[in-house]
Amino acid sequence: MYEPIRTKSVHTMAVDTTAYPQRTREEELDIQLAGYLAALLAVTDELGLTAEGERIAAQVARLRGAPPVRHAALTNAAPATLHDRAHALAGRALLVAASRADTAAAILAAERMDAHTAARQPACAH
Repeated sequence: MYEPIRTKSVHTMAVDTTAYPQRTREEELDIQLAGYLAALLAVTDELGLTAEGERIAAQVARLRGAPPVRHAALTNAAPATLHDRAHALAGRALLVAASRADTAAAILAAERMDAHTAARQPACAH
């Protein structure tokens, strides 16, 4: 009924996969986690939380193999906005840390989420 195909398909592309960098899932998660923690570090520095910033910087250095670049690029955002941003970044870092089973980064991210949640709450009057 049908004649078999005797030539190579013109739709098949011969791609050299060695020409592109190949990373493992763990390497990709490390890169993603380091990025979220570096962004959290920038917000933490803007909030003036020095001790917390040092802890985050240590985790970024561990993941990247080099200390993070820190700068004082201020956004002049309100502290409440910065705490919201830091909470969101810490949440993303927590998800990635949990998926790569990085206990140290997960604990740090969870602590930062709690701290930023507490900072966003109005002070209790007793």
